[in-house]
Amino acid sequence: MRHDGRNNYMIRPIKITKEYIKYPEGSILIEMGNTKVICNVTVENKVPPFLRGKNTGWITAEYSMLPRSTEQRKIRDAVRGKIDGRSHEIQRLIGRSMRAVVDLDKIGEKTLWIDCDVIQADGGTRTASITGAFVALHMAISKLGLKENPIKDFIAAVSVGIVNGVPMIDLDYIEDSGAEVDMNFVITGKGEFVEIQGTGEERPFTCEEFDKMKVLALKGAEKIIELQKKLLGLQR
Repeated sequence: MRHDGRNNYMIRPIKITKEYIKYPEGSILIEMGNTKVICNVTVENKVPPFLRGKNTGWITAEYSMLPRSTEQRKIRDAVRGKIDGRSHEIQRLIGRSMRAVVDLDKIGEKTLWIDCDVIQADGGTRTASITGAFVALHMAISKLGLKENPIKDFIAAVSVGIVNGVPMIDLDYIEDSGAEVDMNFVITGKGEFVEIQGTGEERPFTCEEFDKMKVLALKGAEKIIELQKKLLGLQR
């Protein structure tokens, strides 16, 4: 039993609030335990220069954390004058994940901007951002009036780690900060992997341990995608 009462295979309670912000084409607030992220999607009727005239679209993302989303105040990127390396890595991961499940040729010359803003962090902000971003993206695309649905599959992300020798899913900050191994899985509705990020924080991990973490991630992603489908009123 973990410090918050969960079993090792249990994800934290998830709550997704649709239409959280008034103006974006797609907007949600996702809460995974005490981690809270606002995900907004904006549709722009143009594409980057490298795609002009190719009749295809683009999806890109930005990620940031509010100064007091963490226990210690985080300095704004605008004040520091640059995006920190972690934020840059995460926003590229979000963009890659969304592009993996959308047929860009079917959205025309449009750019879908995904903004993920962490308002409270308690571990798993990147995985919550990906899970929430897909819901907001789905909402935005449904408003475009396209002839064909460009969404090829659902997608979600979940963290898994080894804490005190035990594999467990959806680590909060206390668990993550003490994890021996830390992994993030981005998984589609078909159970296919878009990205796997794994680090032996305190020690290397074995193939057997990786297999256990992979099974936890697949089961967790399946549960999260079921929630996404229910929220969107879809059965796929």
